[in-house]
Formats: sequence, C-alpha cells, structure tokens
Amino acid sequence: MNRRTAIFRMSITALGAIAAGATYKWWTLARRPDLDYLRQNPQLIAALAETIIPATSSPGAKAAGVQDFILKMITDCTPRKEQNSFIDGLKDLQTWCRHTYSLPFEECPANQQQATLARFEEKDKPFKGKAGKLESRLLGRPFFSILKDYTVQGYCSSQPGATEGLAYAYIPGHFSACIPLQPNQKAWATN
Repeated sequence: MNRRTAIFRMSITALGAIAAGATYKWWTLARRPDLDYLRQNPQLIAALAETIIPATSSPGAKAAGVQDFILKMITDCTPRKEQNSFIDGLKDLQTWCRHTYSLPFEECPANQQQATLARFEEKDKPFKGKAGKLESRLLGRPFFSILKDYTVQGYCSSQPGATEGLAYAYIPGHFSACIPLQPNQKAWATN
C-alpha cells in the first residue's frame, strides 16, 4: 500500500468518526426531552437549589419554593436543546453521586453536595472567546449554568427571597445612582 492511499483512508476514517460524534451530539440535543424524569425528581432539584442558596439567617432556596420555579421554567420556557442538557445533567449528577458516594444527591452530607456541584461547575465551564460563543449558540447553555441562573432568578423573585434575603423597599424613595453600602447591608431588591 502506498503512503497516499494510507493517508487518504486515515483521513476518511477520521472524518467519519467526527461526523458520527457530531450526529450523536445533535441527536441527544434534538430528541424529545424526558420531562417525566424532571417531574419525578422535585426533591433533587430542591436539594440542588438549596446547595446553591442555603438557609442562613434568611430562608434558603428550598423555603422559597425555587424548585417549582425551576420546573416551570424548564418545562415551559426553555428551548429543547437546553431542556435535554438540563435533564441529562441531572441524570449524570445522580449517577455520579451514586457511583462515588453510594447515595443519591439528596441524601449526601452538605460537604459532598458542595464538592459535587463544584465538580459539575468546573466540568460545564464554557470555552473562552469566540469558541465559547459558538458552543453556546450550537449546544445551548450547559446544565450547571441553567441550574444556577434559574435558582438565582427564582430566589430573587420569590417573596421570602425578595423580602428577607434582600433589602426590600416596598415604597422606594427617590432615585440615587450611587449609594454607599453600610457594613453587612443586604443587596437591594428594587434596583
């Protein structure tokens, strides 16, 4: 066999492998999302949200009912590829916790839950620059970004989050562009 034929065959094989991988990734994002799995695991979503915003002197994400907000946003307001990314991320997280700690995520101690979320946050970091923008446009947001965004949105728009977690001014005064914060002052909910 001569060198040109060998290089040609290796190139065709590599292109076939790349095409097969791209086709599989496209299929995983374009298929019908498993929303039943999502609806069957509200306690998992509540535990994830509570790990991101835990209860302190103010109520946490679970007390604010953030899991219901996340479920509603994923089922009704999220594009299909991001729904699949989120649900696949939930399944991957549960599988990883069961394999690593022999427990589901909800039953793990707080330090293991935090380590798990730190691992998935690092895993889901996007590329920098134009490659990250292209990845986001083609594949949608990754699991952890969706989880974190919806957790913060749900918490800040809930009554316990806005009134107890943030410094809520029911009747705000005049607008001041720059206000110095006092030590230990909460962020404002009306800005």
